[in-house]
Amino acid sequence: MPVLSITRLRLRSWRYFPAFALYSLRSARQAEKTGGFIGGWLGGSGANTYWTVTVWRDEAAMKAFRDHDVHKVAMPKLLNWCDEAAMARVEQPAHEAPSGDRAFQLLSQQGRISKVRNPSAEHAAGRTVPDGRAPRPGRRLTALAV
Repeated sequence: MPVLSITRLRLRSWRYFPAFALYSLRSARQAEKTGGFIGGWLGGSGANTYWTVTVWRDEAAMKAFRDHDVHKVAMPKLLNWCDEAAMARVEQPAHEAPSGDRAFQLLSQQGRISKVRNPSAEHAAGRTVPDGRAPRPGRRLTALAV
């Protein structure tokens, strides 16, 4: 069954944006080239907050992406760059990425916070989507791997 991965990250300062954007775009390209990637999108909800919604053939394909190349290098940097980070992983029958409203709902209901070194008060309280804002899907991601 396909696996949906949702992440929400809030940068704690605009000074991290250039490096974050570079790693985000490179990681998106990596995902598109990874076997088992089905599709997804990158988006935002304002106030330096960014979302990633990706659909994978299965958990193994998602982990193969997560644990290699650009994404693996970027993950530790987020500990310092972000003051809020949350994720959800959901099995779903559909092969399509959900809407922004549905991604918000899933992260709110089934998400969990991720470790950051400088958490906001909302993050420290365990809130996955403290601003209450659904993301606006932006760049669409399409599988390129054969």
